[in-house]
Amino acid sequence: MARVPRLVLASQSPARLATLKSAGVTPEVVVSGVDEDKVLADATDRFGELDPADAVLVLAQAKAEEVAARLEESWADAEAPADDSPAGAGSPETEAPADVIVVGCDSMLEIDGTIVGKPADAAAARERWRAMRGGKGVLHTGHWVVDLRDDAAGGTGGTLGSTSSTTVWFADIDDDEIDAYVATDEPLHVAGAFTIDGLGGPYVERIEGDHHGVVGISLPLLRELLGDLNIPWRALREA
Repeated sequence: MARVPRLVLASQSPARLATLKSAGVTPEVVVSGVDEDKVLADATDRFGELDPADAVLVLAQAKAEEVAARLEESWADAEAPADDSPAGAGSPETEAPADVIVVGCDSMLEIDGTIVGKPADAAAARERWRAMRGGKGVLHTGHWVVDLRDDAAGGTGGTLGSTSSTTVWFADIDDDEIDAYVATDEPLHVAGAFTIDGLGGPYVERIEGDHHGVVGISLPLLRELLGDLNIPWRALREA
């Protein structure tokens, strides 16, 4: 019988972790150490100007593959015999897990064709909201999955991804409401300076697309990607 896969989330986002947990999946968290600006600059040099949907996918891939490589390196180091130990010596605790899947994500808000990230400070967040209110944007979330399972656990060696894009309409709030929201500090820590699942929820009038993608990880899209690796979603809930 195939072993139950273990999901590793290559993200420090509390919202992504909470979304997975609410769906019955509790991943291990290993935060990536990629330089996002360098990754995007390198991709632009290779492929030309990236549209937002491609930019988030490039970053999600970089995060997932960096964490996957780091895990594999740590397993190799743990399994290497010490100078005074016989080759092959070791314990189950130091052997590489046979059942790991890594998922990386990245999100950006697109408004009128321009990528909007986290605001630099409160003044930038207020300016952002004054520009967004009464309008709409598209929240893109890239997802990338790396299959590190071994053959016995059903591993495919696959690495693949896709982007979830959801249109968001913002309420036409006044300056006092904007100031009060920015004062909570929440907008400074999230792509596009808003949340849909937190204090910013009342200021999102409606969406077209996947709600989870706006939060930061699209559960339907992740289910599809895992399905391409022959992993049914229910297997993660059984972990």
